[in-house]
Amino acid sequence: MPYMLNEPQTTTGGRLTRRGFVKTTLAAVAGLAAGTALGQPTAGNHLHRYRISVCDIMLLKRQKLGAIKLAREIGADGVELDMGGLGQRPQFDNQLADATIREQFINTAEATGLAFSSLAMTAYYAQSFADHPAADRTIEQWMETAHQMQIRVGFLPLGVRGDITDAGIRKKIVDRLRQHAPQIEAAKLVLGLEANTDADGYNRLLDEIGSPGVQAYFNFQSPLKAGLDVGDELRKLGKDRVCQIHCTDDDGHWLQDNPRLDMKNVKQALDEIGYSGWLTLERSRVGGKSVKENFGANAAYLKSVFQA
Repeated sequence: MPYMLNEPQTTTGGRLTRRGFVKTTLAAVAGLAAGTALGQPTAGNHLHRYRISVCDIMLLKRQKLGAIKLAREIGADGVELDMGGLGQRPQFDNQLADATIREQFINTAEATGLAFSSLAMTAYYAQSFADHPAADRTIEQWMETAHQMQIRVGFLPLGVRGDITDAGIRKKIVDRLRQHAPQIEAAKLVLGLEANTDADGYNRLLDEIGSPGVQAYFNFQSPLKAGLDVGDELRKLGKDRVCQIHCTDDDGHWLQDNPRLDMKNVKQALDEIGYSGWLTLERSRVGGKSVKENFGANAAYLKSVFQA
């Protein structure tokens, strides 16, 4: 079952108050510290060093219970849940803020033997994390939900409006993440960034932020587009800077048929750096195939390589 602490009691309408969140989060640190290492799966088929997850949003079931059942049907070990849409709202449209809905997700995952690998803020693919007026509150909202569901890793894409080569944008991003890093660390959470950069660029960005609570959420797609070797990029980062991985590339090929992706080389690199945890399916879809066909084929291939 998903690794759970006792449900926090300091709530308002089924949601943690800010004071209650800080109190219960700090109280949870000791319990979390006794759990598995970062990135190491905490439930289900935990005998494997590598486990396969899939994004609920890519299953077309964003924050829907059906994502858990479908993930099981395609052979995944877990689901990356999303925080919901943002649009012009000051906060995420987060259904998981409702205690009743959270319980349904937790119970369904327990019944199907799946775990929640991560909690994503995919709305920031299109929104500006640097300039969004309520970005600070959305990070707090992510922390609240992650704590309530005991999901240790978050996903923050800097997206098309988060160009870290722009000095002004970069400073805003770094300043905001520095501000929240102490709270993230205290809660034993890790926020994974997806940035359009190579491993050297990631290392410089993470050095500026200066917190083990903020790491790289590595995506195969970025180095592949740049003509870089995925294995070499992973080696440059090392396991202490890779909290989780989107095992994906552009649509058009399944992972096993991708001519520019050597998955055995990727596994060798991950073995060498000592990574242990989730590989999350995102894209690598073939046109004309169903969601179940696309992600089922990719999940089966990853299992043949990483769980054989």
